[in-house]
Amino acid sequence: MKKQVEHLTQWLQNQVKEAGVNGLLVGLSGGIDSAVVAHLIKRAFPEDSLGVIMPCKSHSDDQKAAEKVVNSSGIKSMSIDLTKTHEVLFSSVQNHLKEANEWNENQERLADANLRARLRMSTLYTVAANYGYLVTGTDNAAEWYTGYFTKFGDGGVDLVPLLHFTKGEVRELAKELGVPDDIIHKAPSAGLWEGQTDENEMGTTYDRIDQYIKGESVPEQDRNTIENMHKRTAHKRELPKSPPKF
Repeated sequence: MKKQVEHLTQWLQNQVKEAGVNGLLVGLSGGIDSAVVAHLIKRAFPEDSLGVIMPCKSHSDDQKAAEKVVNSSGIKSMSIDLTKTHEVLFSSVQNHLKEANEWNENQERLADANLRARLRMSTLYTVAANYGYLVTGTDNAAEWYTGYFTKFGDGGVDLVPLLHFTKGEVRELAKELGVPDDIIHKAPSAGLWEGQTDENEMGTTYDRIDQYIKGESVPEQDRNTIENMHKRTAHKRELPKSPPKF
């Protein structure tokens, strides 16, 4: 993993040089993936890296975990609370659709969660424009394969350094980088609602997804779940479709 850290650090430096920008930033959620990326970009650009904490109807423990990552990595940080922004925009859309008698309550939780992710994306790009930075994503191989990210939300980034690393490998990277143990062993969660965890929502575990990606045997139920997620989310891994030129 030491060599992987060195390779990723060099790769990040090369991407910034090729793009002709100044540095990198990442949104800090308090989870292991963003913690690893924060440590990596701080290594790559000690003076030109930034962690942005963006609470949005978030649990206070998530912000505390994000602040712990700031302390462990030494990265410069800022906090921008998006709760009121989300409330104004979401309620405006909701009220408009209710007046038209077209509000779909069954989709409310998903629409709410996706808007939060997209507000964070917009915030990161606004801050990035100010500093001349690239936005560094946090998706790992398991999340990318299953499409467990919001299209144009946390999937809307410039760089994805962890894309070829399984969740287990991300944990090994975290240990090598000095990420705090409680963050390494924290149950993965997007913090979308009380008690929400990635694995409960996906219907399988990261360990099973890692095994599947590596070509190992997994129980049929898990295999079907993983393959269905991959097929259903193919559009997230592609550019917007366009018709053939007439």
